Amino acid sequence: MIGKLKQRWNIKSNFQVIIILVVFAITGSTTVYLKKMIFNLAGIDAETPLMAKVIFYIVVILAVYNVLLLIIGFLFGQFRFFWEFEKKFFSRLLFRKKRVVVNNRQLNI
Repeated sequence: MIGKLKQRWNIKSNFQVIIILVVFAITGSTTVYLKKMIFNLAGIDAETPLMAKVIFYIVVILAVYNVLLLIIGFLFGQFRFFWEFEKKFFSRLLFRKKRVVVNNRQLNI
């Protein structure tokens, strides 16, 4: 399993895989903890319509998670990996096509 992650993430060491997985775990746990506080600050409770909760969650919590991922990744010395991860994530989220240059020609994939 670690070998597949190393290949997929294009990294060399097992230790780096472990660090990256720890960063994901800490970020996820921290986001769940902060969600409660953020929802309370925004006044979202059991009375709030479900659709409003979902939209707020997607917009705000997704942003918080991604910022935390970069910060915690930086603290663990993996900023470059998580910066590239974020760029790939948002390009997929925004349905951007990959641009590849082959023989001085730009191709959209």
